[in-house]
Amino acid sequence: MFRTALRNVLAHKARLLMTVLAVMLGVAFVSGTLVFTNTISDAFQNSSAKGFTHVDVAIQPDKADGDKSNPGAAPKLSQELVDKAAKVPGAKDATGTVSGFAAIADKDGKLVGEGWSTSGANYYPGKDGKDVRYPMQTGNAPNGKGEVALDAKTAERAGFKVGDTVRMSINGPVLEQKVSGIFTTDDGNVAAGGSLALFDTRTAQELYAMPGKFSEINVQAAPGTSQSALKAEIDKILPKDQAEATTGKKLADDQGKMIAAGMSGMKTGMLVFAGISLFVGIFIIANTFTMLVAQRTKELALMRAVGASRRQVTRSVLLEALVVGAVAAVTGLIAGIGIGAGLRSLMGTLGMTVPDGPLVIGGSTVVISLIVGVVVTMLAAWLPGRRAAKIPPVAAMSSVHATATTKSLVVRNSIGALFSGAGIAAVLAGASRGMDGKEIVGLGAALLVIGVFVLTPLLSRPIIAAAAPLLKLFGISGKLARQNSVRNPRRTAATASALMIGLTLITGMTVIAGSVQKGIDRMATDSLKSDYIVSMANMNSLSPDVEKKLNSLDDVTATSPMRVSPARVDGNNEDLVGVDAKTIGELTALDFKQGSFADMTGDKVVVDKDIAEENGWKVGSGFPVTYEDGKKGTLRVGAVYEGNEMINGIILDKDTLAPHQRETGDRQVFVKTKDGASSQVKDALTKDLGSNPAVLVQDKKDISEGIAAMFTLMLNMLYGLLAMAVIVAVLGVINTLAMSVFERSQEIGMLRAIGLDRKGIKRMVRMESLVISLFGGVLGIGLGVFFGWAAGELIGGSMATYELVLPWGRMGIFLALAAAVGILAALWPARRAAKMNMLAAIKSE
Repeated sequence: MFRTALRNVLAHKARLLMTVLAVMLGVAFVSGTLVFTNTISDAFQNSSAKGFTHVDVAIQPDKADGDKSNPGAAPKLSQELVDKAAKVPGAKDATGTVSGFAAIADKDGKLVGEGWSTSGANYYPGKDGKDVRYPMQTGNAPNGKGEVALDAKTAERAGFKVGDTVRMSINGPVLEQKVSGIFTTDDGNVAAGGSLALFDTRTAQELYAMPGKFSEINVQAAPGTSQSALKAEIDKILPKDQAEATTGKKLADDQGKMIAAGMSGMKTGMLVFAGISLFVGIFIIANTFTMLVAQRTKELALMRAVGASRRQVTRSVLLEALVVGAVAAVTGLIAGIGIGAGLRSLMGTLGMTVPDGPLVIGGSTVVISLIVGVVVTMLAAWLPGRRAAKIPPVAAMSSVHATATTKSLVVRNSIGALFSGAGIAAVLAGASRGMDGKEIVGLGAALLVIGVFVLTPLLSRPIIAAAAPLLKLFGISGKLARQNSVRNPRRTAATASALMIGLTLITGMTVIAGSVQKGIDRMATDSLKSDYIVSMANMNSLSPDVEKKLNSLDDVTATSPMRVSPARVDGNNEDLVGVDAKTIGELTALDFKQGSFADMTGDKVVVDKDIAEENGWKVGSGFPVTYEDGKKGTLRVGAVYEGNEMINGIILDKDTLAPHQRETGDRQVFVKTKDGASSQVKDALTKDLGSNPAVLVQDKKDISEGIAAMFTLMLNMLYGLLAMAVIVAVLGVINTLAMSVFERSQEIGMLRAIGLDRKGIKRMVRMESLVISLFGGVLGIGLGVFFGWAAGELIGGSMATYELVLPWGRMGIFLALAAAVGILAALWPARRAAKMNMLAAIKSE
């Protein structure tokens, strides 16, 4: 039976080619994802580990359990502790570090290292006047407020050299610093495309609001002293509940785990799409083996007649699948390694710097790829193999193909209707419950997809019949194409379903993205009266000096900061939001359920409806609060409003909050101007703020365009990932048509004999392909819209401005894409059908 299976594979290698390609693409996607993510993760981990070369033990502020009596507590480390650490037994030296955000503008005013870590730190010289972490390549270490040293990669990218003036920003205001030196570093962030600026210690402490203090102390061990032994000595000198010591190895390991966890999300997402491609490939494999079994009915019957059991027949089909799966898995693995290497190179081409490192091809990648390819192929071929074993030998010897019985069709349609009904009911029930019903909606979606797939043969007749008037325009070729499309509904269903899956996902995501974007646009329009919002590009806090500067401008009529302060409210962690009580009403347009901003005075606050309902508060209710400085008080509810993603939480007057804040910083500043929003006013504000690349000045249009750009990027990435599933679907259409043409050779020969010319044959095959593809496209778009609506109902529960948007233009493009798939997929089968020798075709069996 093994020899028979191998002979069959070799005999039908052309017809199995598309199956091999379909499985190969799925396996290549899986192996490429694993190679790419493992390579990137390994490169980042190795680069990160280099950053701990000079760290044997790190002393950090102890905030493991948090301080419930002092929610904003952020203990700093003193110079005294640095000196003590340097003197413990086994210590070689100790270095105090201060670090934070530091935006650097290149000579064109653009941010250097955008999208990566752009940080600043202190240069801490040892006894020899040098900091071993940052060897100077040229120039000298920074000394004084006006000097800065840059890492060599940033200096090269931005074109800076020693003596140049560089424009920088820490928290808003522009700093102009002289480049005193250029240094090299093993810092992982720099290797990954970020930037690092060094100040002298005193300047760094002032810039990062830590006068005389450090955010971390790094201790290097003396020769012969282990990290654990040094840590044990350092633990003895640490102030209780103020600081903790961690070995450099543990820090490196923790950093590696964080990088791996970060890559895990990307890996999971890409593997999901690889799974979709393989799922679509299952339809092709099942269809191919079903058609091969049908075409070999006599052969299988003869095997049964000479003594082969049903199990042996099934096993022979599965052995064929094993060979096909093994070939596809090996070629897919090789292609996947190439894809992984290509994706890494693509990141560099797109300007996303990745640390150097080897291509990582793990043993698990090889094993998983081979298992996936073989298992998926054999799983998909099992049902056709089982059907093959059930063919009665006598009927097969008479070349009577076993057609589906009325009973089997009734059972299939009943099961499909049951699944579809249950799926629709679950989706509707889950959608009515908001985000709490997302699991029910997910279950319902899966049931509905299965139900529609099972019902597709039944649905094919009425939907394809609807295209009959259009097909009549193509004469006899169009009529024959329609009849061929519904001749074998199961085959049509399996071919169309492959395309349906991809278009369902693409349409659903497009509906959701467009609707969410519209909702956020409405939110920005409905909840804001301000002309501009000023914020940091990296979402860090702005210096209060920015608001003061804006207030001093003649064109500005009103401003209000939005300051966030951590607190304990009624025993729970909450953020308090400080605003200017006098002007916030002019700058926002919130939907108040009770009261207004006029009621926000002194200890009176306004709270969003969700928080009020959660805590059982109403206007006049009082609640205890512990501020970030540890002081306690009582606040009262003055008004209740409908919150949204832009403005929510507990809002109070900034003057009430200010005495309790350790460091004053604004998340953003609302700005209203005399002449409203215009490009001239925006340019003027940007110029008045020093043309700072780290500060964003945005009007409502900018906010909307930023959101649109984000969703467009996301959709384009999803389209790219789903393109693999569409390619696999195209292979399925090609495969089905090619095998169908072979199966109908005699019929095509007869059509040629009675007068249908080569063009007519080509047209017939193309129209058949077009009809099948459009059938899959209509089902996919219909399901996608339904699932998009259901997801919107979930989102609408937490986004009051959500509005369903049907992207008619894009749906038209998707339908045109389905048509294009049909036309392209038919090129080769149509050409092959038209070139058949008429007499040879008639004589074929």
